[in-house]
Amino acid sequence: MIPPLIVQETLDKGIDIIAVTDHNATANIEAVQKAALGTSLLVLPGMELQTVEEVHSLCIFEGLDQVIQFQKWVSKALPKIENRPDYFGEQFVVDETGELIRREEQLLLVSAEISLTQAWQMVDELGGVFIPAHVDRKAFGLLENLGLVPTDIPLHTLEISRNIKSSEAVSRYPQLKGYSFLKGGDAHRLDEIIGFNQFNLEKPTFSEIKKALLGEENRTVTIQDNL
Repeated sequence: MIPPLIVQETLDKGIDIIAVTDHNATANIEAVQKAALGTSLLVLPGMELQTVEEVHSLCIFEGLDQVIQFQKWVSKALPKIENRPDYFGEQFVVDETGELIRREEQLLLVSAEISLTQAWQMVDELGGVFIPAHVDRKAFGLLENLGLVPTDIPLHTLEISRNIKSSEAVSRYPQLKGYSFLKGGDAHRLDEIIGFNQFNLEKPTFSEIKKALLGEENRTVTIQDNL
């Protein structure tokens, strides 16, 4: 997706906050942030990490410095496999206008040699937030691959896919009882951008969002299931 179009589509739909969380990659975050300069949109840097358990997790940070450090660590843990664009598709890195800067040569559609626990520890050390993604999905979901929510990681919020209502999640998956939820946007095309989640914050900052995701100081996040 082209950064200016992402920003415009997001604002047109009344969304105030997004996180850019590409698969094992962070190179396009700054382009989206630059495209959003001068607008009301807050663009958080992040990554959708695929761990050695073949589980996807959202790793969201306050600034580029933290996500760059995280990317360096992840890149070292990715298998040294060259991308095959004819088979896996292109991996473009663009600027804030959408112009091509380069192609990422290392294949990103693989699991890093990083465990869920190791990933959480690194995200926590960098001051970020770690959220297992689309936990109800068969492909790369926490419950399908592990059968449970790990108790050695202090998780508060889990992401459910856009295909299930929050009211159904616990009844269908009893393992989710006691956790709060985000609903995943997981948008790969402009028409898939939907603002499912509503935050109760004092102001739109990463610090406030982190409090809501961790259930601190009466900050909350709720899902609008009717969208």
